Parts: sequence; structure tokens; C-alpha cells
Amino acid sequence: MGASGTEFDAEYGADQIQILEGLEAVRKRPGMYIGSTSARGLHHLVYEIVDNAVDEALAGYCDLITVVINKDGTITVTDNGRGIPVDINHKAGLSAVEVVFTVLHAGGKFGGGGYKVSGGLHGVGASVVNALSEWLEVKICRDGKVYEQRYERGKVMYSLKQVGTCALDQTGSQVTFYPDSEIFEEIVFDFNTLKQRFREMAFLTKGLKITLRDDRPEEPIEKTFHYEGGIKEFVSYLNRSTNPLYDTIIYCEGEKDGVYVEVAMQHNDSYSDNTYGFVNNITTPEGGTHIVGFRNAITKTFNDYARKNKLLKDSEANLSGEDIREGLTSIISVKIEDPQFEGQTKQKLGNSEARGAVDGIVSTQLQIFLEQNPNVAKLTVEKSVMAQRAREAARKARDLTRRKSALEGTSLPGKLADCSDKDPANCEIYIVEGDSAGGSAKTARSRATQAILPLRGKILNVEKARLDRIYGNAEIKAMITAFGTGIHEDFDISKLRYHKIIIMTDADVDGAHIATLLLTFIYRFMPELIKQGYIYLAQPPLYKLEKNKKQWYAYSDEELNDILTEVGRDTNNKIQRYKGLGEMDAEQLWDTTMDPEHRVLLRVTMDDETASELNLTFTTLMGDKVEPRREFIEENAKYVRNLDI
Repeated sequence: MGASGTEFDAEYGADQIQILEGLEAVRKRPGMYIGSTSARGLHHLVYEIVDNAVDEALAGYCDLITVVINKDGTITVTDNGRGIPVDINHKAGLSAVEVVFTVLHAGGKFGGGGYKVSGGLHGVGASVVNALSEWLEVKICRDGKVYEQRYERGKVMYSLKQVGTCALDQTGSQVTFYPDSEIFEEIVFDFNTLKQRFREMAFLTKGLKITLRDDRPEEPIEKTFHYEGGIKEFVSYLNRSTNPLYDTIIYCEGEKDGVYVEVAMQHNDSYSDNTYGFVNNITTPEGGTHIVGFRNAITKTFNDYARKNKLLKDSEANLSGEDIREGLTSIISVKIEDPQFEGQTKQKLGNSEARGAVDGIVSTQLQIFLEQNPNVAKLTVEKSVMAQRAREAARKARDLTRRKSALEGTSLPGKLADCSDKDPANCEIYIVEGDSAGGSAKTARSRATQAILPLRGKILNVEKARLDRIYGNAEIKAMITAFGTGIHEDFDISKLRYHKIIIMTDADVDGAHIATLLLTFIYRFMPELIKQGYIYLAQPPLYKLEKNKKQWYAYSDEELNDILTEVGRDTNNKIQRYKGLGEMDAEQLWDTTMDPEHRVLLRVTMDDETASELNLTFTTLMGDKVEPRREFIEENAKYVRNLDI
């Protein structure tokens, strides 16, 4: 800066501008196209190929998609659509197949000819998968012939060729690929991650059957998703761990201003609002115009009905949208030809016509439904009135807290042992169960940067409590005050006092339950803390091994075995199995669990794409219904390590 321009002219001319030809751009900056090169980006490759097959289903030409994780770790996606066109694309002078797999932003999604609407990551599609694969092979059945082409790291190995014949009425495409180890950190596909995504896709495309098979285990695992009821079945699935307020699922469907709208909803006895928006089958975690239209419609329609039928007295205030949405599970799915996405992460729909379309269709059809189902209307309005009263009580409690804070300065909870450093980036807070472990932690900590907040007993289960009870709970209030951000609509992440919030509980069932209660509270009322990576779980050791005045700590059974193999298994070994943090003195707690140089922390993360599954997990674990919880535990027990029963 400040130097004359001429000094730079020699170094910065036309020849220094690097032109990235074709797929080289993708290989150079993969994150721009698939988000990351971690497990998340890896799984995106599969979604991209499957999205292309779903586009065929949306257009009415495909009803079966099969995805196989092969024994060698490759992926094969097969569909019974029309088959990718094989004739020459005159503009490119190449077969249409080759254009789809080697030219960025090509395919039937652009130019409006091939598909009216399409999903996928904003159309980056097959060419990006090809660019980021060590090799990819495509086979196409079309016009009684089978064609094949192979690519390696995006480069064509041979022109499209006929390799066989098929029945004239047999059509479809098959893509097999192996992601590139030069690009991805680790190439291991997770069956559960794919299963959740494909279940959601099948719900959103009624009638489509998606089969996922994993051939890697000795006994292959297979799951098929097929929902004739589409998003109505999606709502039933999400509500299965709660008690629905009424049996019917309210369903609205229609087309307006070129926007096809589908909405399904049902209230349950919980207190959270679970609204999920989708545009062309892609989740929109940041909402957008379709969600605004939906919320306008239900707020207006329920209030109009309540007034007209004297369910609200003249003296009573209108129900707010928040009151009406308490305990509501809803899916808003729109199909739109040219979706405009906003926001930094392109996860918010911006099309103004979507707002009007959803509002109009839901208002009209919901009004008819309420008039035909007065019992449902009455139950919903009664629940909303209860929510309104609780919200008012919570507001008073919150205002009281705010007034106190203003009078006393921001008074921190008495049991918090705060740290002296005031820069949140350097500070961390340990949430510790019990006073004895809290005492050890206070002695052990580094006072400059580590704060300790001991909690007594199990905190309130927020799945079963309204806002007024949550504000009245001493342990929860202590956490809210210590974090500094406020909760719910008052939440402000810029006021966060610690950039690491570490949950430190015993490594047993009770400890796991307390950790889950804490995570449920944070997920429901401060989800941004999880999204931005501020929440951690401490990992205290399970064993201490002493031998010949030396000691080792093991954090798992496998680690203990490794240590025993190294030091020898004999009678001099003294092994202690820690039942809880209280069994460690301050020095041991520091060495094993709190010293940043040696501790193990697990960061808690959440993925917007599986938000509905995450919500269902919390409802299942913390709700009233026993049967879904038992099923969940049985299905997931194989992933649990070192939990004392």
C-alpha cells in the first residue's frame, strides 16, 4: 500500500491470470462446490447423483432408485428413469452424456427444456462428482441399447460406446464412482447418514421408492423407503414419539403463480415448534418466503376462526403465531422453476411468489378444514390459549430478571467460579454435575481462563416444560446468566462470555442422562451455540493403571488393552475403574480432563440437512413415550461405548 502502481505492473499482467479450465476449477477448490472435503462433502457426492434420479421422478419418469455401498467402498446409483440422452449435443459437439459429466452447469436443469423443477445443490450435479472421483463409470439403457463411458479424475477415458442390448421398454441410468483420496480426508460412507437423507427424500416425493443397501458387512444391510402418503407420512413419522392432539393430519395442496405447494401439519402435546421447509426437495434451514407465507396463513386463519366461533372472548388478545405453533409439526414443501436463494449459505428462499402461493393455498384450505373439523379447531385454540398465558408469565419473569440485572449490574450466579480473563475467545466454562466434582474442578482449574459452574442434581427436562417453568428453574437460570447470551428470542451470540462450553459429567448412565438434559436445553433454546461449535463434552478417563510407581490413564477399553499389552499383564498391575468424577482428586482431574495439553474433548455438532432427524432424536429420548425410546436404544446400542449399565 502507498507504493506507486508502476512497481506492480511487471508482475501482474494478463499472463498471471490463471484460467481454470473445466473441471480443474472444481478439483482446485472443491469446498466451493460441495461445502467441504470432510465426511459431509463426501456424502454430498452421493446426494448429487441421487438428486438427478429424483429429478426424473419429479418429472414423472422414474419410481425406483437403488443406492449400493459396494464391498470395495464405491457407490452405485441406479434408476429406472428415461436414461441420460446419448445423442450428440450439437452446441458442444459431444454426446449429451459426456456433456453432463464433464461440463460444469450443464444438464436438463438449465435452459428450462429438460426439467420444470429440479433439486440438487443448485445444479452443480454430476460433473462435480466426476471431477472429485478417482474414477466414475456411467451405464445407460435407452432405445434397446446399453451404453457405457468411463472417466478418471474428470477426464474421459473413451468415447461413449455401445456395450450391449436391453429390452426396448427398459430404460434408466447407472453411475458407479470412487471418490478421490487426493481430495477427501477419509473415504468411508456412513450407512446411517445416507439412510436419513434418503428417508427424507422419499417422504418428499410421494410414490418414489428408494432402496439403500450396504454390501460391506458380512450380512448386507438393506432399507427401503416408500411413502404413498408423502409428507403426511413424514409428519406422522416425526410425531411418533409424542402424543398427537388429534388424529387427522391437516394437508393442503395446490398450485399458484407457477409454485406447487404441499403442506402437512399436526399438533402434538409437546411445547416446541417443529417447522421444516423444503424447496425442490432441498431443505431450507434458514426458512424464507415459503415459511413466512405459511406462518401468516395459520396465524390469520386460526384467529379468524377463534373469533368467529367465540373461542376467544372479545376482551382477549389475538393469539400470536408462536402460541398457535406450540407443539406443531409441519412440513412446507414447494416446487418452483427458478428458486432464488439468499443468505450467506444460500439456505433461505427469496422468491416473493412463494410467499403469496403458500399463504393463499394454506389460508383457503385450512379454513375449510377447521369448519369441517370443529373438534380439532377447539383443541388447537385451547392449547394456544394455554401457550399464550405461559408466554405472558414467562415475559413477566424475564422482565423481572432484566430489571434485577439493570439494578444490580449483571450479577453472575453465586456458585459460578468465574475466570479472570475477560476475552471470550480465551475463556471456557465447565458445567459440572454435583458439588464434590465441582469442588475438585474449582481447585484443579486454570483460574485465568477456566470457569466452573456446578449444578445440583438433574436439570429440568425442557421437552416437558413450558417457557414459564424454564425461566423459573434455578439451575437453568444460572446457566443462562453465566453464558450471557439470553435465550429464545432474546438470544444474542455476540454476548457469549465463553467460546468453549464444556459439559463434564460422570461416565455412567446418570452422567449420560444429565448431559442429554443439558444438550436438550441448549438445542431447544440456544441452537446457535451448537451450530457455531461452542459446545463440547469432556471425556474423563475410565481407568487408571498403576505399575511400579508409574501411572497411565485409559479413556476406553481398547486403550486399556493397548497399555496392558505394552506394559505387560501381571500381578503388579493395579487397575482402578472410575465410577465418577468425584473419585479423582484435583490433580488427577486436571491431568486427565481439564488440561488443554492432554484432555480429550468431543465437539457437539449439528447438520442442517438432518435437522428433522435430530429433532426426532431429542423428542424420542426426552419425551413421554417408552416404545419409540426402546426402539431407538436397541437400534443405536451398537454405537455406544463404555457406558455402565
